[in-house]
Amino acid sequence: MQFFDNLNTLKVITGILDLLIVWYVLYLVINAIKGTKAIQLLKGIFFILIGRSVSDLLDLTTTTRLFDFVLEWGFLAVIVIFQPELRRALEQLGRGSLFKRNTSNLKVDKKKLTDDMVKSVQYMAKRRIGALIVIEKETGLQDYIETGIPIYANISSELLINIFIPNTPLHDGAMIIQGDKIAAAASYLPLSDSSKIQKSLGTRHRAAVGLSEVSDAFTVVVSEETGAISVTYNGRLRKDVSLEVFEALLTEHWFSTHLDKKGVMDNAGN
Repeated sequence: MQFFDNLNTLKVITGILDLLIVWYVLYLVINAIKGTKAIQLLKGIFFILIGRSVSDLLDLTTTTRLFDFVLEWGFLAVIVIFQPELRRALEQLGRGSLFKRNTSNLKVDKKKLTDDMVKSVQYMAKRRIGALIVIEKETGLQDYIETGIPIYANISSELLINIFIPNTPLHDGAMIIQGDKIAAAASYLPLSDSSKIQKSLGTRHRAAVGLSEVSDAFTVVVSEETGAISVTYNGRLRKDVSLEVFEALLTEHWFSTHLDKKGVMDNAGN
């Protein structure tokens, strides 16, 4: 009798261990794809599974078969489409970087960040220094960050300006900001093929629009020819915005995602 009791206890322990291993593997996978486009795919798969369960519960035969078909062939599509993300995850696992905890500072001064950004954009606009600055929101931009030069530095107006000074190594390409850090500079962005973009606009504007078509990023463009300030978001281009409008849009898009989720401290309000 004691033997069977010990056997049942062992089964309970192994069952719990099995669940813990599965949850930990899922945690590592989510960490690996966080900050990439694959996280959006994961959300889509989650909704497909819910739809499959609902259609099965309501005995919707055709809909259930459709969901089964998507799930059956979707796995192969995931491997093909997100091969770079899978390769990166395996590389991170080999380096052990998946096990490192994120120790970023949770308190950020929104007013200082806004002032530094506005000051640098104003400086570059007056002197017609071309600039392309991307602020990451919900959609991860890790794929584009990896095309540039990693920086991961605190944001300051002096650093923002210095990066875009003409004839310097980091001048060309885009600067990408994650939260309150400059993640990379000289990054490559996808160019838009939209016929709605005026031919008089250059590569920076087309890249900014291109990124806004595939992500929810907020992008700032300073024209090298005219010094005009433009912004893009949600596939929309707003040209020749004033500093006041730029500051309002910057606050709206920057602080509605990363920083508020990280417990931002606004010196102006506290």
